[in-house]
Amino acid sequence: MLKVGLTGGIASGKSVVGEMFVALGAHLVQADRLAHELMDPGEPVYNQVVRHFGREILNPDGSINRPKLAELAFGAPDLPEDQRGSRVAELNRIVHPAVIRSQEEWMQAVGAQDRNAVAIVEAALILEAGMGKRFDRLIVVTCAPEQRAARFAARQKMDLESANKEVQRRMAAQFPDEKKVKAADYVIDNSGSLATTHEQVTEIWKKLQAEARSTTS
Repeated sequence: MLKVGLTGGIASGKSVVGEMFVALGAHLVQADRLAHELMDPGEPVYNQVVRHFGREILNPDGSINRPKLAELAFGAPDLPEDQRGSRVAELNRIVHPAVIRSQEEWMQAVGAQDRNAVAIVEAALILEAGMGKRFDRLIVVTCAPEQRAARFAARQKMDLESANKEVQRRMAAQFPDEKKVKAADYVIDNSGSLATTHEQVTEIWKKLQAEARSTTS
């Protein structure tokens, strides 16, 4: 089995690329989905987050209001960068270890079912969390800077100005693309058409399949 990390900055198109790999035959799990599940009421991570950030982050039904949590974690856009990132680190210290354990368990289960599998973990903060060495290969998705806000605005159904502020706020907690590209085994430029992105995914998929087979031969 080949363990692959799929990462990139906010609104770069990681999920689109991940779906393309799945269509070709890859196994994929999203770290964000695992984190959401771990923050369901009753889960240990949920209890830790509520204790740390306060009950004001909760909805009336007791579930975590993710926009409120994000606001506390990332801070107001007009705060200095060092203050904006301080509570992100606090949240990551609670959530990341549990997410990493879930990812490892998932990859073990995939490998037990298919020795030649390509198991992909899609996560925004692979490098920031020091997880790069847990994978055999790392794929970084990039796009033009001006595309991030437009894509985020469309996804979140918000105006472009607000989306740009939110993207900048979240990017402050992530490594720049240049640093991620240097650590990557493969880079996918998602600035163009979906067809162009798919061509890149297909070429990389062939290499990943060959590497996965070679690890069990």
